[in-house]
Amino acid sequence: MGFTLTFWGVRGTVPCPMASYMGFGGNTSCVELRAGDQRLILDAGTGIRALGRRLLDAGEGKATLLLSHTHLDHIAGFPFFAPAYTPGFALRIVSAHRDGAPGIEAVLARQMEQPLFPVPLATLAGDLSFVEVAAGTAFPLEDGVRVRTAALNHPDGATGYRVEYAGKSVCYVTDTEHVPGQPDRNVLDLIAGADLVLYDSTYTDAEWAQRVGWGHSTWTEGVRLCRAAGVKRLALFHHDPDRDDTGMAALEAEAQAAWPGHVFAAREGTTLDLLAE
Repeated sequence: MGFTLTFWGVRGTVPCPMASYMGFGGNTSCVELRAGDQRLILDAGTGIRALGRRLLDAGEGKATLLLSHTHLDHIAGFPFFAPAYTPGFALRIVSAHRDGAPGIEAVLARQMEQPLFPVPLATLAGDLSFVEVAAGTAFPLEDGVRVRTAALNHPDGATGYRVEYAGKSVCYVTDTEHVPGQPDRNVLDLIAGADLVLYDSTYTDAEWAQRVGWGHSTWTEGVRLCRAAGVKRLALFHHDPDRDDTGMAALEAEAQAAWPGHVFAAREGTTLDLLAE
């Protein structure tokens, strides 16, 4: 029995494959959770490509992909996810359905249609299944894993996830925009008492003031929410593509000074053992 988290992509908006970004990482959102025999993937940003190769090299035969939403930076890696092309690999894709919006299968298929991509979704050899859930609901997975969801404040909608296993809990809260002075009750309820929260910390307060309505939040709001909800640790996530390693180190230091011992900035390639914390 184990419960680990690995960051495969921590960047928001667009990949940043420059040398000055490699300390924290340049791939867009993708996080792997290993809960017992379950392999959960949070989002399919460009980081999912390397994860797919690792899964096949390890002989894995199944995974569950939980999508926060379908903006391009969160699904751009899906057409390059090798397990989806592998006969016998069982990939369950979960997304929250919005009334009047196309289902997740239709969105992923559209991304892989000409002239955008040469290989249609329907030709993939993996055993793909598509599950639509309502944001705000909970559902069990195999091996004692439980997932809760919450609607987030983001253009076109987004979904936050809480994954519980072996008495521990991890929350994935990106992309979301806060309202000053009005803590988001959906987020507070989702993250209450969590061991680890990944929160959309794209902007500083000064930057956010110039980007109201863009659908993102700040590390300061993440700290406020996590302290109010009794969270143990906060991982700053969805890093601004305009913030290189020097800028990220400064932002992390400021956040750690504000909440000592509880905050860190997510770094691509880092693995955390949740049962050891």
